[in-house]
Formats: sequence, structure tokens, C-alpha cells
Amino acid sequence: MIYTVTFNPAIDYIVHIPKMQVGCVNRSGNEEIYFGGKGINVSFVLNELGIKSKALGFVAGFTGDAIEKGVTERGIEADFIHLEKGFSRINVKIKSGSETELNGQGPQISENAIEMLFEKLSFLESGDTIVLAGSVPNTLPPDIYERILAELSGRNVRAVVDATKELLMNVLKYKPFLIKPNNHELGEMFGVTLNDKDEIVKYAFRLREMGARNVLISMAGDGAVLVDENDEVHSCGVCSGKVKNSVGAGDSMVAGFIAGAMSGDYEKALHLGTASGGATAFSEGLAKHDEIYELLKQLEKN
Repeated sequence: MIYTVTFNPAIDYIVHIPKMQVGCVNRSGNEEIYFGGKGINVSFVLNELGIKSKALGFVAGFTGDAIEKGVTERGIEADFIHLEKGFSRINVKIKSGSETELNGQGPQISENAIEMLFEKLSFLESGDTIVLAGSVPNTLPPDIYERILAELSGRNVRAVVDATKELLMNVLKYKPFLIKPNNHELGEMFGVTLNDKDEIVKYAFRLREMGARNVLISMAGDGAVLVDENDEVHSCGVCSGKVKNSVGAGDSMVAGFIAGAMSGDYEKALHLGTASGGATAFSEGLAKHDEIYELLKQLEKN
């Protein structure tokens, strides 16, 4: 089973305004609502690829109830911890030429709630996969990723970690199955500026040496590069299409890679991850099955 963890789920309220005027009443052209958070996004795209997962995390209040309902209605098994105080955040994204975001803070997560999460994690078995994605809210201890992977250490649970800087560096000792920084984040981790693919590959190998089994580096318009657990280097170009959406493409790439890697074919995993990320970038919401496989055909043809 694949488990995704979303510490701070959200309702994303997307408002399209023809011409935004600050300090005035603005009327929307149209609106959309999505239920998300990085781990939930991974679960949604896995579901499109025909792979079941269980979504873990924390929700609170009427917005938390709406998130849980929205997730389960999409066919995802949800096992959220319901917090007693506060409410799950609402993120307002205003699209008017450029995009402006107003992101909520989210509820307070108690130590008792953290213990409840660890109780759920105690049921993970050999061969399971856990996905930890995104930053840690300030209501959680900053070492929560380390604590989770320490708890799972020695149980043959594959860990996928999509995080940045110290949050990522500090979990390498637990030998995560996959990490996915982008090229800029990779440079920040080592305090260098990376100017070409050869330099990116060099530092991806450094992360391998530090414990990561597979290192996937996204490079925006330059595609992606993977250094796999066999120390083989794979490259993939970008998909062709019009970018409409900046939310969830990285999470979709993670989902596609996980799905593709189930066969043990890392070249296939890289292509499916790239197609999944592209399908989200070219959509108003997260990638759908048919869109992903159309882009996969494009990549394989090229």
C-alpha cells in the first residue's frame, strides 16, 4: 500500500478576475475549488494511474470535513486525524494576468495528534511506500520527517521525500527511496550555482552518496534528470503544451515516478513522471489519465 501524508491540507479557492484592481471591489469571471495539499495531490494522480493509496494527515473544522469528503468522493481512502480546535486552511489564488496567492495558516496540531499519526504509521508493513511532501507547518516540530523515518527504519518501507534544504538533507541517513529537488533547490543544498546538466548530475551523485537511493532533479524547461539506485543517469526532455497551472506539477511528477517505478524500470518511471507533471501544468487542475498517456506517447516518440 502507498500512504501519503499531508500535514496541512487545504481548500484551494481559485478566482479568475479579468482585471484585478487593488483597493476596489473586484468581480470574478469564474471560480474553481480544489481539495489538496502535496500528499493529497500525489494520491489523486496515483488514482488516475490506477494505483490505490491511503491519505493520512490532519484536518479540522468544517473545512476539514469538506476536504475529507472531497478526497473520498474522488475514490481515495482517507484516514485523517480530526483536530479538536481550529479549521483546515483555505488558500485563495487570484488569477488576473499574473497569479496572487493568499495562503491560510492552518490549525494547531497537538502532541496528542502527532502520537495518533504515529499509531497509524505503526501499521505500515514491508513493501509499503510512504510519501512525505512539502514544508512542515510551524505547529509541528521541525524534525517530524526525521521522527517518522526513524520510526519506520528497518521495516523495509520505501520512503519518498519531496522537500528542500535541511528538511531533505536530514533524512538522507534513512536512505529514502526517492527524493525530488529541482535544480535550484539542489544548488541551495550545497551552496553552489549549477550552470549545466553535468554539474547537476555531479551533485545528484553527492546525494546518492549521502543515502538517497534515487535522485530525481526537475529542471523546468530543460526537462529532468534521474540518478537511479544503480548509479545510472537518465535524462528526459519536456512535454509540449501551454502552461496553465503552477500548482501540483511536482506532486504529479512524484506520483508518476512512483507508478512507473513499480516495474523496476527507472527509464519508464522518469518518462511517466515527466508526463504526469506536464499534464498537470497544461491543465486547470491535476492531471487526468488520458492527458498523462497522451504526453507519455509524445515523450516516447521523441
